[in-house]
Amino acid sequence: MSRAPKTAPEDRPEPDRVTGAAHPRETTLLIGHHTAEQVFLDAFNADKLHHAWMITGPLGLGKATLAWKIARFLLATPDDDGGMFAPPKPQSLEIPADHPVCHRLLALSEPRLFLLRRAWDDEKNKLKSVISVDEVRKMKNYFSLSAADGGRRVAIIDAVDEMNIAAANALLKLLEEPPPNVTLLLVSHQPSRLLPTIRSRCRELRLSPLGAADMATALAATGDAPDDPMPLAELSGGSVGEAIRIMNLDGLRVYAGLVTLFATLPRLDRTRALALADQGAGRGNEEKFDLILMLIDMFLARLARAGSIGFCPPEAAKGEAELIARLSPNPQAARLWADLAQSLGTRARRGRAVNLDPAALLMDMLLQIDETAGTLVQR
Repeated sequence: MSRAPKTAPEDRPEPDRVTGAAHPRETTLLIGHHTAEQVFLDAFNADKLHHAWMITGPLGLGKATLAWKIARFLLATPDDDGGMFAPPKPQSLEIPADHPVCHRLLALSEPRLFLLRRAWDDEKNKLKSVISVDEVRKMKNYFSLSAADGGRRVAIIDAVDEMNIAAANALLKLLEEPPPNVTLLLVSHQPSRLLPTIRSRCRELRLSPLGAADMATALAATGDAPDDPMPLAELSGGSVGEAIRIMNLDGLRVYAGLVTLFATLPRLDRTRALALADQGAGRGNEEKFDLILMLIDMFLARLARAGSIGFCPPEAAKGEAELIARLSPNPQAARLWADLAQSLGTRARRGRAVNLDPAALLMDMLLQIDETAGTLVQR
């Protein structure tokens, strides 16, 4: 049997690129994270620059964009030698787009930058699922060499969550004995899952979710701004990357369909439920299946939160506020929905692990939601 043709290097997908969006190194506009930028700049100007910075927050929030912005700044800003003619302290992290460092970073040809991310598996002709210890060793060997100009060097690790155990332990040794004039920028979506010893050796820059106004500005910069950014801000958790994914998969329409379907609870419209479940079935619909799972989980989370705090969040679809108020009127109902969300999340992970039929899995989830709604009516 003949093997599939190998993918040419220039055609290989980048593991740190969001589909439908520019790569973080190509994005110069960072919106909504001025506080994190200022914290780093203040440390730099006070000559208290930590050797390792962990940039944290939900996936798609702009963490990698900030990492590349910091890298441009560090590699393009001259050292202050303390002399009479030393340049004034920088007032921002901005570097002109025509600076040679910017051109080299765009081309991935900057010799003072090491980019650590999931590598390409030549044997399987696809991206590896984890960052291996071999990749960390390459970074360590790179730092063992002297910089050509003796100046700063930078490493971007995107994302540190993707390291296997051996790679994480190798990184820890590097953090314990950091090379001189090196700044490590670690992108982390779930820092709580990392080794505590790794977290303790990094200074954290935590990014917060974007509000609707910042979301609109950020999406406008991509050339695909919605008329109303509020639903996307709500469903994406303030993550631009997630908002782009939702738009690419027509997620607002899917969520509106979910709300319409759940409006029939506790007498679930089986015909509409089957139609929704079929959207995630079949080869090629894996992304849509993942989207539907995420939106169901989001709806249950919004039910639980509204019942707990006593008021509904801004609507992400027409009629959602009225529906949430009916299904989750009090903390007792909120607890029921929260428990169901946890149970369905566990079932979804197990179902995917054993390749359960996506349509059957989705239909089972919808029926359990219907059963829970029926239980609330009887109380």
